[in-house]
Amino acid sequence: MSPVSTTAIIGAGVMGETLLSGLVRAGRPPAELLVGEKRPERARELEEKYAVSVVSNLDATKRADTIALVVKPQDMGALLDEIGPAVRPGQLVVSLAAGITTSFLESRLPDGVPVVRVMPNTPALVDEGMAAIAPGSHCDDEHLAIAEGLLGATGQVLRVPEKQMDAVTAISGTGPAYVFFVVESMIEAGVHLGLPRATATELVVQTLVGSAKMLRETGTHPTVLREQVTSPGGTTAAALRELEIHKVRAAFLAAMEAARNRSAELAEGS
Repeated sequence: MSPVSTTAIIGAGVMGETLLSGLVRAGRPPAELLVGEKRPERARELEEKYAVSVVSNLDATKRADTIALVVKPQDMGALLDEIGPAVRPGQLVVSLAAGITTSFLESRLPDGVPVVRVMPNTPALVDEGMAAIAPGSHCDDEHLAIAEGLLGATGQVLRVPEKQMDAVTAISGTGPAYVFFVVESMIEAGVHLGLPRATATELVVQTLVGSAKMLRETGTHPTVLREQVTSPGGTTAAALRELEIHKVRAAFLAAMEAARNRSAELAEGS
């Protein structure tokens, strides 16, 4: 397969622009990027901001070597009907739509077109994303490497079997919402305990950032890090006892099982 030189991003919503801006920041020449966007005002905005060519979905498909589909799951069928006949076997199609399987994509594209399914998450907005990628039936290591290069512009990339994608969705795809929920709860607790909201917010956010950095940079198991904070009979032990009494650990498991199950339902078209 010839080296990929042009990437089309079809769908210029939040995640589509996130991918575009990440590629530009990573040094990808704007001349090698195309955006498929139908809204004239949005097209002008992206052209002015990133110096890229914004064209029709069909034109972007015809001109690109790699086509990134960044649309809502419910819009994927109509988009594939529109661009499918123009896709060539030598192209690579990368889908960032939640719940859309590689078999669904392959059934609506010409035979032999390689497809990669991606589950990104919103921290890609600040180049700290976690994207899992899974190959379709016509995909090889070279195609996966191209997808890794694409998603690597906005964070970390991990290869997984497609059968694990529903679990990935429950953990990292939906995961930022769990973290924000905990942060929100801690801030409200700070206010309840008498802190000004701005003070509580700064304390909680920096505690979260610092804790995440410890996890990543030390490589220490979270249980060990938790035990280092937990003195016998101390404040942390008292707090953790309450979390165990209220079955917070079990609640997280149940929440992620619900997200996994909903992801499977979406993949089946429910």
